[in-house]
Amino acid sequence: MEILEFENVSVVYPGNVEALKKVSLTIKEGEFVVIVGLSGAGKSTLLRTVNRLVEPTEGIIRIGGRDITKLNKKELKKMRAQIGMIFQNFNLVNRSRVVRNVLAGRLSYVPTWRTMLGMFPLKDKEIALSALERVRIGEKANVRADHLSGGQQQRVGIARALAQQPQIILADEPVASLDPPTSHAVMKDLRRINKEDNITTLVNLHFIDLAQEYGERIIGLRDGELVFDGPASEVDEGVFEEIYGRSITDDDLRGGTQVAPREEG
Repeated sequence: MEILEFENVSVVYPGNVEALKKVSLTIKEGEFVVIVGLSGAGKSTLLRTVNRLVEPTEGIIRIGGRDITKLNKKELKKMRAQIGMIFQNFNLVNRSRVVRNVLAGRLSYVPTWRTMLGMFPLKDKEIALSALERVRIGEKANVRADHLSGGQQQRVGIARALAQQPQIILADEPVASLDPPTSHAVMKDLRRINKEDNITTLVNLHFIDLAQEYGERIIGLRDGELVFDGPASEVDEGVFEEIYGRSITDDDLRGGTQVAPREEG
């Protein structure tokens, strides 16, 4: 079943900067999609149009068949509750405990007065603790976020998104600031959660070896345009070179995985 549709979506930033150019895509429920491209290709812009952190200049975006570009403020808040977001720089409250950061994923479900007083219902606390167990850092629940390693902080970010019990998870360069072993661990967590919970997951990556290892489907953007969309099994070094518009370098690899060589013939 189709859960997410982009129909001729364009985004133009001030100064007439075209970040997306008439992108059309359909994402099925439960898919694990990796979006690749150079910096400035439009990856983050595309991802952030899904929860309207970036407003499309033109085109239609549908979630579950509903045009989200026309939602009012109240409807938009309700829609965003169903979309978890994982950020490159974690976006945690460093001086707060880990569990409190994860409880931020429950804000849309709890009255404002309760959140201001820190009085989350027991059910929401149980959801937050369960999310931490799912990413294997349950023992860190009462530790301050800034006392964690980068990989642990990103797992908190994943747990926060998971606590929303979302239909869709968006991960914007989630491993850009992590070392290779930790990058693989985080990608494995995202892939496992996608499979176990059937949560549609879109992940922006620069590192093509990770894209090829963990993606089921790879979408390639170059200069705001869709230049590739297909199964990861059909992607080799030559396809990545077409997406990137240049030869692949060591900086395009996170390490630990061999990229499929270009097919000859």
